[in-house]
Amino acid sequence: MKELFAQINAEIETFKTESDLHIEKGNKAAGTRARKSALELSKLLKDFRKVSVEESKK
Repeated sequence: MKELFAQINAEIETFKTESDLHIEKGNKAAGTRARKSALELSKLLKDFRKVSVEESKK
């Protein structure tokens, strides 16, 4: 669970960095990386939900 939480935090930081570059400087490649990061983040959050539900049932 801790490892998953660390992955989520790292992906959030990546998303912040890339989206800032895209919004502030108009960097199109950063926009692509931000969208990829958002997709990965959604997958990680779904995994977190599964693990969290399993832990609460114990």
